[in-house]
Amino acid sequence: MVSPVLALVGRPNVGKSTLFNRLTRSRDALVADLPGLTRDRQYGLARLEGRSFVLIDTGGLTGASAGIDEAMARQTLAAVDEADLVLFLVDARTGLSPGDELIMERLRRLGRETILVVNKVDGIGEGVALAEFSGLGFAAVAAISASHGRGMRELVEEILERAPPPDPDDVIGDEDATGHAEAASDDDEQRRAVAEERGVVITVVGRPNVGKSTLVNRLLGEDRVVVFDEAGTTRDAIFIPYERNGRRYTLVDTAGVRRRGRVSETVEKFSIVKTLQAIDRADVVILVVDARDGLVEQDLHLLGTVLEHGRAAVLAINKWDGMGPDERRSVLGELDRKLTFAPWLRRHLISALHGSGVGELYGSIHEAHAAATARLATPRLSAILADAVRAHPPPLRHGRRIKLRYAHAGGLRPPRIVVHGNQVEHLPDQYRRYLENAFRAALDLRGTPLRIEFKSGSNPFAGRKNVLTPRQVRKRQRLRQHVKKRR
Repeated sequence: MVSPVLALVGRPNVGKSTLFNRLTRSRDALVADLPGLTRDRQYGLARLEGRSFVLIDTGGLTGASAGIDEAMARQTLAAVDEADLVLFLVDARTGLSPGDELIMERLRRLGRETILVVNKVDGIGEGVALAEFSGLGFAAVAAISASHGRGMRELVEEILERAPPPDPDDVIGDEDATGHAEAASDDDEQRRAVAEERGVVITVVGRPNVGKSTLVNRLLGEDRVVVFDEAGTTRDAIFIPYERNGRRYTLVDTAGVRRRGRVSETVEKFSIVKTLQAIDRADVVILVVDARDGLVEQDLHLLGTVLEHGRAAVLAINKWDGMGPDERRSVLGELDRKLTFAPWLRRHLISALHGSGVGELYGSIHEAHAAATARLATPRLSAILADAVRAHPPPLRHGRRIKLRYAHAGGLRPPRIVVHGNQVEHLPDQYRRYLENAFRAALDLRGTPLRIEFKSGSNPFAGRKNVLTPRQVRKRQRLRQHVKKRR
């Protein structure tokens, strides 16, 4: 099944990302009142009147031919080249500009079917808004307000009229962007289908300018995201589905995360929120570190965030090329010293720019994903617990031995193991770490955090006054019988 592709094109700040979120019924695209916020291609699925469309949000075309604007323009033109239909957005409030005419000429040279979308008509007469753009000569025109949903029905009709004819299997039941509901498919089957379609979700995180976007392009084998020698080039979380050796993946490029005290711009705060959301949706996180800076405090803070979310992780030490032997030994020693809390974390020395060591990341990604989603059987876990207790019994508490009876699985991503016993709340931290290491070694869990929960059997008479235990009741009965016999 091949869905038609729609590309959103226009000057900066005309509402492309707002329309993208409206059509996809999501918040995937970062939206703020700031021109040039979107820089990379952002893909999403739009469902219009029972048909599915692939929607591409693009960066604004400024006409500049240097710096980051040139890189953004290449991404936009690549999206137009992929599209079956182009939605050319203009701003009704600012009116027709030379930039709009320049984009129009480009689209006509590329020969793509185009719909002129006049956005932000709320508060303006629709006729007045359309009249100014009538000179552009587009046959298909729609006046909308993407932020309020005005005119969406007319836009959807224009799209359906000019989109390629539907595949018989391409008609689905769901609620479309205009708010009209169709027959929905089973939720469980839909979730399974989405999970199969996205494959393993790999999120790339790190500080600004450590080479995340370069690594993403290297993993994909194409210039898919904007790379520029400027911190903060990536502002949104870009989800990129692809296939490699018959296996599906979704690669996520994220904005760099700086220390909280250095974050002042509102846009950067939203970008960090997007990065944290991308970590939460990931199956495996690649933390990219600049080898020349070493493992700094912010890198450890990011790694801690990944572990708090319970996500499997791989450490990529980038920009390794060009370093001398002494510098390399110093970096490796620093890693050993600072990562004692996560000895299970796989480390890779790479150069995203030249590609050295990048291909080896996939082995660790698969290993970490398999460990994070492993199905753990109760008999196996209980046997490992029994062996660990036999080799090193728990300590005494008030003269009584802490007892650990059995263990079972409690969840995935990350794997959770629930251990049942008596007085487990008094287990020292050293023994808890011992059990974690025993489970991790026996199950060969590498690349993922492991959660171990302890549950203790409760006393049913605890907290109840003037209530005898069964033993006390039997003792009193025997005492009464003895007294009767004496009488």
